[in-house]
Amino acid sequence: MLVGDISIIIMAYYFSYYLRFDGEINLNQLDNFKTTLIGIVPLKLAVLYFFGLYKGMWRYTGIHDLIELINANVVSSGFIMAAIFITHRFIGFSRGVLIIDLMLCFLLLGGYRLIVRLFLGYRRTFGQNLFSIFRSQGNYKNILIIGVCDMGRNLAREISENPQLKYHVQGFADDDPAFLKQEIHGIPVLGSIQDIGRIVKRFPVDEIIIAVSSASASEIRRIVEICKKTTLSFRTIPNIGELIEGRITLKDIREVCYEDLLGRKPISLDSKRIGNYLNAKNILVTGGAGSIGSELCRQIARFEPANLIIMDQNESALNSTELNLNAAFPNLKITPFLGSIVRQRRMQQGFDRFCPQVVFHAAAYKHVPVMEHHPWEAVYNNVIGTRNILEVCCRCDVERFVLVSTDKAVRPTNVMGVSKRVAEQFTMAYNMQNGARYMAVRFGNVVGSVGSVAPLFQKQIAKGGPVTVTHPEITRYFMTIPEACGLILQAGSIGQGGEIFVLKMGTPVKIADMARDIIMLHGYQPDKEIELKYTGLRPGEKLYEELITEDENICNTIHDDIMVLNSNHHKPLDEMNRYLSKLVELSLAGDMMGIKMHFEKMVPEYSPWFENAKTESC
Repeated sequence: MLVGDISIIIMAYYFSYYLRFDGEINLNQLDNFKTTLIGIVPLKLAVLYFFGLYKGMWRYTGIHDLIELINANVVSSGFIMAAIFITHRFIGFSRGVLIIDLMLCFLLLGGYRLIVRLFLGYRRTFGQNLFSIFRSQGNYKNILIIGVCDMGRNLAREISENPQLKYHVQGFADDDPAFLKQEIHGIPVLGSIQDIGRIVKRFPVDEIIIAVSSASASEIRRIVEICKKTTLSFRTIPNIGELIEGRITLKDIREVCYEDLLGRKPISLDSKRIGNYLNAKNILVTGGAGSIGSELCRQIARFEPANLIIMDQNESALNSTELNLNAAFPNLKITPFLGSIVRQRRMQQGFDRFCPQVVFHAAAYKHVPVMEHHPWEAVYNNVIGTRNILEVCCRCDVERFVLVSTDKAVRPTNVMGVSKRVAEQFTMAYNMQNGARYMAVRFGNVVGSVGSVAPLFQKQIAKGGPVTVTHPEITRYFMTIPEACGLILQAGSIGQGGEIFVLKMGTPVKIADMARDIIMLHGYQPDKEIELKYTGLRPGEKLYEELITEDENICNTIHDDIMVLNSNHHKPLDEMNRYLSKLVELSLAGDMMGIKMHFEKMVPEYSPWFENAKTESC
């Protein structure tokens, strides 16, 4: 590399004189060339090194490297001009030589690097193109890429540059008329997305890859429907927001899933702000083996805490989560903490031993129908458990506490929702009492969590149906688990204490439409091959979920996807504890009606559901 650059620098400088003086260099100018060359070569090499042009691999030379090469040549030429001006005032020196040298040096150095990239990165292109004519003689797979966006172009480039991949890009399909009949990296755009059926008949295509980065939910559905009509297999690339870093490669390609049909835009996180309160800290996650808790642990681990404490009462799930995290983050200290939040003394022992500085409280019972028939368990786990954790946090001077709440806490109609609302109230009460940074984050359903409808629908489809939906008009807010957990961490960085944050959930989705989409993704026709059956609303279930109540004022925060409630209607801790004492008494007695009626006193907007107007015992 150095020998090549030195040769080019000398050659460019000599030809600058040759071109400036029309091939007739007099003795004075030849002396200038010889005397200045001794200083110019090491200067230019030093500037090239300073701009990082010897750190990258030349087989991956790109626009960034060429921009840095321009910067390096401009800076080095500036130094040369300044030196000649200071020493000779340009007397006897031609300024045109230096300007020509600047341009020649960039063109030759850039061309040198591009030739290396072409030779190393595209040496198999001719063989691939020849092979595509005789594709039956080998095992290459011809693919059609939908989308001429960054993801599609990066995928095509990765296939071209990686000789180990047995793929050949037959072409692109894109609806942008500017791309039609054009070539991208030497690969033709064969038509629009609507033309895919015609394309796969005319050209040998074995598989379709969907690589659209900003398509809406309806657009993704349209693409999926078109791909299904071709009978070819089709897959997709995860959204850029799901990929923390690195190039898009074929290992990132996966089957199309329901999350793709949600059409949610990728979220952006302020990693520096999150790292400021997580890095080198002892972090405790309750319910750390659950769907939300385990994803919180995975995302927290990226910020290199001093100790990540995973707490859960499910021994098998806790062990599995610890093993997975140890495999993914071998240098991170991970501590499993087996126990129940209902046992305050055990919590106190754990806090004394591990000294957590930040606590994420994700442990909760969340199945609405189950809690409706076992309200005392919601009291013990969701209310008393949260109060226990808050009490221990206060005693141990925890810096920050984040309660993972739910949209079902808004105007609740079920025990699960009202228990989480009371947990929010306790969080606000302890925050007022102790002046600490205690806050809650409220959001809707997450796709793929334990107990969510998507896995249930998939199991029902696997059995041949029917797919059961409670009501044709029932709607819910949805986001993905990684999205929700990322925004929880972001909200924790914003909160100063006493806030209830609300995540922007986008547009509510009809569960019936969701069921039809999942049926379609499994290759069946909804309402024909797989029946959709309505079973009626379950105990405590409502048609529409809300994220705020009428008396709660909502404001934006510094993050576009996070809002905060401004409400001063928080009960003091003494009053909350008096209510809880009666609630415990009713729970010990197994008084279902009494528990619900007492919840109504604590949360006036709660509308309890009664199956039978009688007292039941547990």
